[in-house]
Amino acid sequence: MDKHLHVISFDVPYPANYGGVIDVFYKVKALTQLGVKVHLHCFEYGRKEAPELEALCEEVYYYHRTTTRSYLFRRKPFIAVTRTSEELMQRLLKDNHPILFEGLHTCYHLSDERLENRFKIVRTHNIEHEYYANLAKVEKDFFKKYYFLNEVGKLQRFERTVCNAQLVAAISRPDADYLSARYRNVQHISAFHPNGKVEANLGKGKFCLYHGNLEVGENNEAALYLLKKVFNKIKVPLIIAGSKPSEELTELAAKMPHVELKSGLSTEEIHDLIREAQINVLPTFQATGIKLKLLAALYMGRHCVVNPYMVENTGLEPLCKVENTDKRFAKAIQELFEKEFTAGEVAKREEVLHARFCNVVNAEKLVGLIDWK
Repeated sequence: MDKHLHVISFDVPYPANYGGVIDVFYKVKALTQLGVKVHLHCFEYGRKEAPELEALCEEVYYYHRTTTRSYLFRRKPFIAVTRTSEELMQRLLKDNHPILFEGLHTCYHLSDERLENRFKIVRTHNIEHEYYANLAKVEKDFFKKYYFLNEVGKLQRFERTVCNAQLVAAISRPDADYLSARYRNVQHISAFHPNGKVEANLGKGKFCLYHGNLEVGENNEAALYLLKKVFNKIKVPLIIAGSKPSEELTELAAKMPHVELKSGLSTEEIHDLIREAQINVLPTFQATGIKLKLLAALYMGRHCVVNPYMVENTGLEPLCKVENTDKRFAKAIQELFEKEFTAGEVAKREEVLHARFCNVVNAEKLVGLIDWK
C-alpha cells in the first residue's frame, strides 16, 4: 500500500539554511527515501517557490502568509493566526491521508472538526512559550520585546491544541518529557539534518568560530558573551559568522584585533569555516529544542567548546568540552587550540551520532508510529 503524507510547513523549506527549515527539509527527504509520498504545503512570506521541492515531493503547494499588524491583537498567537488557509483545508479534505503539522506555527487548523477523524501528527521544535520568554529576556528593541512577551501567554494557552493530535513528535528529550506530562502519545524523534557521516578534518586549524543568525537575540547575546567574557581574556583568533550583526556586536568586534566578523555568507561558506576552524565555540543561554548548529559542528568540525545549556540532556556531552564559567571556558579554548583532532575522536562521534541522530533511523521510527489506514 502506498503511504501518502501531508506535511504543512511554516515556511518554504528550501534552501535549508536555518534551524527550523533544516529539520523540515531533511525530514521530507528521509521520508521520501523510504517511499513515503509527501504532499507538501508551505506558507510563504519572502522565500521563493523552489523547484527542488517539486522534484522531491508528490505535490507542493504555496499559501501566502498574511502578517498585518491587526493579527497581533487576536487571542491566538501571531505565529499561528497568520498561517491559516481555507484553500489548504479544502486540499486536505480531498483524501484521508495522515497530516504532519510542523510546529505550533501551523496548528491553527489542527482542532478543525472537519479533520476529527484524520491521523494528525504535531512536530514540536521548541516549547514555544518558554522559547519566546527567553527571546524577550535578551531582546533590546522595545517593540520586539513587547511582541515576544505578548506571545508568551497566547502560546502557553494555544499549546493545548496538541490534544487534537494522535502523535506529538518532540525534537529533544527534555521537550518530550515536558510534553509527556501534559499530553498523550508523545515520542522523541531527534532533529533531521544534512549530515550523513562525520567529515571533520584531522590535525589543527588556525582560528575559533562562532556561527549563527545574529539577528536572533539569543545568538547576538552568545556572540557578545564571547567577546565580553571570554575572548577579552585570551588572544586566540576568533571568527564570528552570521547575518545581520547588531551595532553593538559590530563595534565591539572592531575594537578587538584578534576578532573578525563575517556577515552575508552562504551556507557553503559557513560550512567551510566550520570545517577549517580548530574549535567551534558554541555557548547558548536557552536550553530549548536541539541546536542544529551543534550537530553541524560535530559532523563537520574539529573540537567543540560549549556551555551546559547547549548539550543538556542531548547525549552529546561526551563529544564536547563542557564548561560552566567564563574562566574555564577561556582555559578550555587555550588548551584545545594546541591539540590536534584525531581519528579516534572521529570514530567516537560516528558511534554516538549514528545512534541518536541518523536521519534514516528517525524517519523509520516516525513511519512506524503513523496509522496509515
